[in-house]
Amino acid sequence: MLKLNDIQAPAGANREKKRRGRGPASGQGKTGGRGHKGQKARSGGGVPPWFEGGQMPLNRRLPKRGFTNIFKKHFQLVNLDQIEDRFEAGQTVNGETLAEIGLVKYAARPIKLLGRGELSKQLTIEVDRASQTAVKAVEAAGGSVTVKV
Repeated sequence: MLKLNDIQAPAGANREKKRRGRGPASGQGKTGGRGHKGQKARSGGGVPPWFEGGQMPLNRRLPKRGFTNIFKKHFQLVNLDQIEDRFEAGQTVNGETLAEIGLVKYAARPIKLLGRGELSKQLTIEVDRASQTAVKAVEAAGGSVTVKV
């Protein structure tokens, strides 16, 4: 019967690594299978895999499209249902308190409050952006949302 602990690789499947440059008796001594001189014989020599022998490379032949907007702001998103479970009534919720409990990774980076879920506690929330539904839900629970400019 075949058992998992009895399974072995077939004979000859796993070879030992060739130890190059260990003298003439090894059969891989002196030049170590690299031939004599030339770019590929040198340490660190050779061309990168994308090199096409001087032909205009593929990445330069193809048309370029689009751009990267370096001014885009990336917000850390926090929803009301996440805040509901983790804060007591009357507390202030800001970047530092959210980072402490692990809802956001970085306290200093912009945070946006979104309106998923319900809020039943009165909280003072300080964020960089907030959706209208989130602001309405917080104010309906008796709290306030301060949006930094």
